[in-house]
Amino acid sequence: MTTPQHKIGSGFDARSTAADVLDGIDLTGKLAVVTGGYSGIGLETTRVLAEAGAHVVVPARRPATAVEALEGIEGVETDELDLGDLDSVRGFAERFLSSGRGIDILINSAGIMACPETRVGPGWEAQFATNHLGHYALVNRLWPVFAEGARIVSVSSRGHHFSGIRWDDVQFERGYDKWAAYGQAKTANVLFALHLDGLAKEHGVRAFSLHPGRIQTNLGRHLELQELIDMGMFDQDGNVIGEVKTIEQGAATQVWAATSPQLDGKGGVYCEDCDIAEPAPADGERVGVRDYAADPEQAARLWALSAELTGVDAFAPR
Repeated sequence: MTTPQHKIGSGFDARSTAADVLDGIDLTGKLAVVTGGYSGIGLETTRVLAEAGAHVVVPARRPATAVEALEGIEGVETDELDLGDLDSVRGFAERFLSSGRGIDILINSAGIMACPETRVGPGWEAQFATNHLGHYALVNRLWPVFAEGARIVSVSSRGHHFSGIRWDDVQFERGYDKWAAYGQAKTANVLFALHLDGLAKEHGVRAFSLHPGRIQTNLGRHLELQELIDMGMFDQDGNVIGEVKTIEQGAATQVWAATSPQLDGKGGVYCEDCDIAEPAPADGERVGVRDYAADPEQAARLWALSAELTGVDAFAPR
């Protein structure tokens, strides 16, 4: 079976920064929405998009914290959004729709990782609900205002290698494993972009997913040092083992996916290190995209489940 998951020779790599991939790209007059755009790689994404001329809307669960973090960056506004609360998602979308503006770029950068078992909404597992269902509902509610040529970018992770979609127990009602839950949520991000692209491309809108790289941010706030040592990520003195990207490098792939003319006419693919990723190797090495995350049938099944759970589907027959 042929696959679009092959490198295109972008000229960028793991060391490229968000500023590097935006060099020479003018975003004047464009509007971008960046969830999680006030911390970690999201903050750097907001900064470089604004510097390139875009007006950036940053919806945040903690609006006051966002305002403080974004101080000094011109062309940015904040609003309230809790992705784990579908009423909050609807409220943000309605406020944005009422503004009469269109969206050229949406980067779904917010997320949680390996948290203790937490339930939100009607008892949904929090990582699946926040990382996937909240963003699914957000995109569908904002769909009427995506401009032709817009891009929708879902920030996944190499963590998608940890688990496919657990179709028999999506909400982890029969025992919770925080890493399997994270893996499922990140697989959902990839499958979401794949199916969304198939639906949206006839309207001139394309979707992408990506692994940003290994970066030290507060995403790992739920992890104890000993756990990181046991996983081989830190040594006994608390020093990082292996290659780690800077925040500037970590933001690069999502900015590249959102803006690069090299991706014109493409979509639905998973990217890493500022290029389209290859299929994951058979030896189990955690690089590239796993086959279950690039499966159109599973992508369609996840879309249908998400529509059922959230009650939202902008593409449903009318």
